[in-house]
Amino acid sequence: MIISTKTKLVGLLGYPLGHSMSPVMHNAAFENLSLDKIYIPIEVLPENLETVVKGMTKMNFEGFNVTIPHKIEIMKYLDETDEYARCIGAVNTVKIKDGKLKGYNTDGIGFLRSYEESTKDKIEGKNVFIIGCGGASRAVSMTLALNKANKIYICNRTHDKALNLAEDIKRQTKIRCEAVLYDHEEVIKALQDTDVLINTTSVGMSPNIEESPLDKRLLDKRLTVCDIVYNPRKTRLLKDAEEKGCRIVEGLAMLVYQGAEAFEIWTDVKAPSDIMFEVLKDF
Repeated sequence: MIISTKTKLVGLLGYPLGHSMSPVMHNAAFENLSLDKIYIPIEVLPENLETVVKGMTKMNFEGFNVTIPHKIEIMKYLDETDEYARCIGAVNTVKIKDGKLKGYNTDGIGFLRSYEESTKDKIEGKNVFIIGCGGASRAVSMTLALNKANKIYICNRTHDKALNLAEDIKRQTKIRCEAVLYDHEEVIKALQDTDVLINTTSVGMSPNIEESPLDKRLLDKRLTVCDIVYNPRKTRLLKDAEEKGCRIVEGLAMLVYQGAEAFEIWTDVKAPSDIMFEVLKDF
């Protein structure tokens, strides 16, 4: 690729960024479609975020992704946000147009697409059990609520955190949502009323690949089991679920589809998700 003054820039703001797969994924997509764009990682400390964002509006940037620790702080510097970002309270994608910045959150939509593409099923009408109540949980649970999931259980070791998230979901979406303490009996009862189970924690991520957020004995073959962890591709939870006969959804799919959503926001072109999957297989 020949880089010139006409080359449009897209970035990733965060700190640190040493292990990000986003540059590989997006640059492969740009190259595949012969788009004169390049995606670059930009490590930014919190105290420099405002300065960097203002500078980007004066350069050739068409937009950028935002990751830890800036997903909430970035909202102070935006001109507009979409419905998902407002409900979730965090932004991971920004489009720059005519010097104005609009924020989006594609994390939850990325998960939704990964679920629907992998299972050929809809989340509408499903009862969902979500493990964890951090940023990923909030993005996924709010998005599923906005897309007409029937009921959501938020399970966490700290009950107050789960309760706060559940109450916020109910307040913003009117959906039925309950907090579940990470207690054996409570979990069993909720899982009996569950169609889709989602791990939004980092439990099972490399190098701790033999860890699982849920006892294998609690899994039932009628469940669809999803994990947002993508390293390893198939976590202990997913292996256990497969052994029990469950349908599974790997975390790599969410990574690709949240990136594809961002790609389409910046370019108004359908993302080559097959290429994005392919380039990450051996990354």
